[in-house]
Amino acid sequence: MRHSPSDLKPVDRHLADILATVRPLAPLELDLERALGAVLAEDVTAPVDLPPFANSAMDGYAVVAADLAGAPVTLPVTEDVAAGDSVPRAIGPGLAARIMTGAPLPAGADAVVPVEYTDGGTAQVVIHKQVEPGAAIRRAGEDVRVGDVVLPAGTRIGAAQIGMLAGVGRRRVTVRPVPRVAVISTGTELAEPGTPLGYGQIWESNSFMLAAAVREAGGEAFRAGAVTDDPRVFMETLDAQLVRADAVITSGGVSMGAYEPVKEGLSPLGTVRFEKVAMQPGMPQGFGVVGDDQIPIFTLPGNPVSSYVSFVLFVRPALRQMQGLPASLPGTVRAVCSSRLRSPQGRRSYLRAVLTGDTVTPARGQGSHQLAALAAADALIVIPEDVTEIPEGTTVEVIRL
Repeated sequence: MRHSPSDLKPVDRHLADILATVRPLAPLELDLERALGAVLAEDVTAPVDLPPFANSAMDGYAVVAADLAGAPVTLPVTEDVAAGDSVPRAIGPGLAARIMTGAPLPAGADAVVPVEYTDGGTAQVVIHKQVEPGAAIRRAGEDVRVGDVVLPAGTRIGAAQIGMLAGVGRRRVTVRPVPRVAVISTGTELAEPGTPLGYGQIWESNSFMLAAAVREAGGEAFRAGAVTDDPRVFMETLDAQLVRADAVITSGGVSMGAYEPVKEGLSPLGTVRFEKVAMQPGMPQGFGVVGDDQIPIFTLPGNPVSSYVSFVLFVRPALRQMQGLPASLPGTVRAVCSSRLRSPQGRRSYLRAVLTGDTVTPARGQGSHQLAALAAADALIVIPEDVTEIPEGTTVEVIRL
């Protein structure tokens, strides 16, 4: 079926309409051990200097550096300082203190000699090598000063950020939570992977793929699996998912033919719009809100490549906005296309490809049903709406996957 450009909605406008509807999730306070993957909704500052006191960076001997001139030298060991030592210690000129990594530096000392430079003595120590003042010492506040913003609002919390939060003494933190996303596939022909295929059936892949894409985008996915082409069954499944979802993704059931349960079930609500977007693959799109809580719903086409490309362009930015992060179409890099390409007039094409250095090679299979080409691709070549042919050697815009 041919569509004139005036029939089709621009990609940018479709995303703009989505982002105008989707709202950031309300902040909540989480225990540190549950905050992984969430996005900070507050600036986190240091309540003290880090480190809070000068301490040794390694096992060795705290000394006055000037005493080591003319090394080797022998010094009496007057103190033994362990990590966690709560008794203030001090040494004077001509003396040494045995010290462990992380232990507080004794007053009067200005350097630490690694144990490898010594004979390891306990009553007295022979030091074979001279060190400079400040050697092997972690100064108070050299990592963070009291009052410094260590993690600004809008930071996604990963393992290193969890460590930073714990390091400044935070047990709880205010975040925008990980979006909970329900994923539903439709199609009577779909069989669950691991079960035998009947006549006319295919194994259902979209819900697995889209749930994984949600997790890659920082969300929490609930895969409801596949439902039949009965609109009533679809709506019952959708209602059951709304109690635990911040957003819903469906695949299939939005085209122009018969047996389109998503369109048939949602159209009477009047809160979801089904449109033709000027893109290839993925022209049939739907978006709106459902339920008493006005949950965003993305109704994506059923062909797997169309569904995945639609997720990259529309769902992933919306999930970022729900987390309080900047949201837009994916950024691109420029690369030289290794072969000639064609694209339909009036539609923005997203062609599967492999990016190697500054060269991009289109996949051989560009059909919207061809999962093998998608699985082998790590990029999408973007061809604008007004371009119908790309000669070999042309520099093109590329989205990294």
